[in-house]
Amino acid sequence: MGSGNVRRTGERWRAPYGSDPFASRGRLIPETASPTRTDFQRDRDRIVHSASFRRLKHKTQVFVHHEGDHYRTRLTHTLEVSQIARALARALGLDEDLAEALALAHDLGHTCFGHTGEDALHACMSEHGGFDHNAQALRLVTRLERRYATFDGLNLTWETLEGLVKHNGPLLTPDGGLMPHYAEGGIPVAITEYNAINDLELATFAGPEAQVAALADDIAYDAHDLDDGLRADLFSLDDLREVAFLADLLDEIRRTYPGLERSRVVHELARRVITRFVEDVIAEAERRLDALRPADAAAIRQASAPVVAFSEAIAAADRDIKTFLFARMYRHPGVMAVRRRAASIVEDLFAAFRADPTRMPEEWRAGLAGPDDPRTPRRVADFIAGMTDNYAVSQHRRLFPETPDLHWVIWPGGEG
Repeated sequence: MGSGNVRRTGERWRAPYGSDPFASRGRLIPETASPTRTDFQRDRDRIVHSASFRRLKHKTQVFVHHEGDHYRTRLTHTLEVSQIARALARALGLDEDLAEALALAHDLGHTCFGHTGEDALHACMSEHGGFDHNAQALRLVTRLERRYATFDGLNLTWETLEGLVKHNGPLLTPDGGLMPHYAEGGIPVAITEYNAINDLELATFAGPEAQVAALADDIAYDAHDLDDGLRADLFSLDDLREVAFLADLLDEIRRTYPGLERSRVVHELARRVITRFVEDVIAEAERRLDALRPADAAAIRQASAPVVAFSEAIAAADRDIKTFLFARMYRHPGVMAVRRRAASIVEDLFAAFRADPTRMPEEWRAGLAGPDDPRTPRRVADFIAGMTDNYAVSQHRRLFPETPDLHWVIWPGGEG
């Protein structure tokens, strides 16, 4: 707090409802406390030093990496989410380290080739429990990372694991039924298996830091997908006027900076989207917190609705931006053509490794009894999910006489 009990802009403070690292529910495998870092700081550091985090550098966000040096990858997206999450956590008096850890971990389970890879792998695993990137992130941090001498995974705190699984909301209804997202396929096995040994309270909301990370994700990809789509000339600044919120921002920029060059207008637009969204989340969260008056983070978990959220007006703007991007970017013919070719690479790799697990490296095929071993499909999925775009292409070239070309036409004004 500042002098005279006035909190100064950007000052670090802790609210009573912020998660307290010294009151953490701890780790599944007890460890000696660090003399220099809180448990949430250690979680963040373990995530940053994990192999899964490093692989994000060469995993697709929307554009495959070789289309240009300036398009976002999973890693650059993750860093942007982390920055926004820290800003929100500081403004609301939450634990910044936990918010940062959750932001840094939220995409660890994504496959090569972005959502295309996930969709293809889910189809390949349809008879074996499916594939879900949130569940895969949990598998990575609880089982698949093998770096520490006394445990598999990263042995993260309960609060980080809970936030990783529930950052988009509860998985179960209060009476134990499935939430709509899981009504058809059920909760992924990786989550139910882990929950059986370490109850993550799947029927409640996540803590406030996880809610912050979820909103930071939405804010980051709204802003940077607009930036990347404009950079690739998938749409123009004038096209963005279809979205009233963006039209207002463009008018504001042109009034303030008449004649500003296009590249600067694009940057001004992206930063204004982030600023307006962040300021809105802070104001709406403060309004909800004033109404709820939670005594601690547990009260936020037991609430009937998220406390960190957009206002109705900004939620509508967020939906309009996503609708625009879905039609003009994610379903753009050039993007879709690359997606189909990328999906075929994942499908081919799954079929090849499923039929002959000995084609995988020793660490992945160890202990498998062959293609009929019931563990083989999930082991293959784990192997493919961890691949970078580069590695998936190189593996396909090793196994098949022809590999699809993932380059696409560089649109006028784009960067190759």
